[in-house]
Amino acid sequence: MRSNWKIYLLYFTHIIIALLLIFPLLFAIISSFRPLDDVFRYVSPVTWKTFIPLNFTLQAYISLFMERNFGSVILNTFFVSIVTVVFGIFINSMAAFAFAKFEFKGKRLLFFIVLLTFMLPFEIISIPLYNIVNRLGWIDSYYALIVPSVANGMVIFLFRQFFLDIPDSLLESARIDGATWFWIYFRIIMPLSKPVTVSAALLIFIYQWESFLWPLIATRTEKYRVIQIAISYLTTEFGTYWNEIFAATIVAVIVPVLLLLFLQRYFVQGITSTGMKEG
Repeated sequence: MRSNWKIYLLYFTHIIIALLLIFPLLFAIISSFRPLDDVFRYVSPVTWKTFIPLNFTLQAYISLFMERNFGSVILNTFFVSIVTVVFGIFINSMAAFAFAKFEFKGKRLLFFIVLLTFMLPFEIISIPLYNIVNRLGWIDSYYALIVPSVANGMVIFLFRQFFLDIPDSLLESARIDGATWFWIYFRIIMPLSKPVTVSAALLIFIYQWESFLWPLIATRTEKYRVIQIAISYLTTEFGTYWNEIFAATIVAVIVPVLLLLFLQRYFVQGITSTGMKEG
C-alpha cells in the first residue's frame, strides 16, 4: 500500500510540473488568437475564460504575414540556417577528422582552444568579431550572418569524439588500396557518421534559428532581418503588440520542434555515441 502511495505521489508531482511547463506555452497559443485588448484581460483571476479566447480572431497572424512581411523573414532565416548547416557540417567534420586521426605539433593545444570557443560567452567576442567583419566589408550582408557561425567548437568536439570510435585499421586498409584522405573522409568516415551528423546539423540549425545578439549587431536593413530580430521589432515606443508577439513566437517555435520530433532518434543516438575519450 505504501509503495502505491509513492507511485501516486510521483505521478501527481510529474503532472504538476508538466502543467507548470505547459501553461506558458498554452497561454501564448491562446493569446495569439485574441484581439490585442483581450490578451491580459482574463489573466486574473484565472477562470475558464483564461484558456478559451472569447473573441477568436486570426488578426495577429494576418498582420504578421500581410503587413509585417513575416513570410520573407522566415525564408530569410531558413536560408541563413540551412547554408550554415551545409558549410558547418563540412568544415567542422573535416577539422574533427584531423584532430581524431592525425598527429601534428600543437594538436592538444589547438583542440584545447576549440573547447574554449564554446565555453566562453558570445558577448566576450562580439565586439572583436564585429571589428573583423566590419573591416572585411561584410556588415549588413549574408556573409556576416553565415560565415562567423560556420565553425563551431561543440560540433567539432562531437564529430571528433565519434571519429575516435572508428578503427584505424579500416583507414589503413583504404590507404593501402590507394585511397586518398579526402576519399576516405567522403566515402568511409561520413557515411558511418550519420547519427552524429544529424545531431550536429540540428545544433547548428537551432543555434542560427534562435540567434539574436549577433544578427542585431551585424545587420541593419530589413533585407537581412531574421526571425528573432523581427519579433523584437513588435515592441515599439508606442506600444507592445502582444498578440502578434505570441503568434510570431509560436511560428518560430514550430520549426525546431518539428525537426526535433522527426529526428529525435538520430539526435539522441548521435549524442550518446560520442564517448568521452582521450585522443
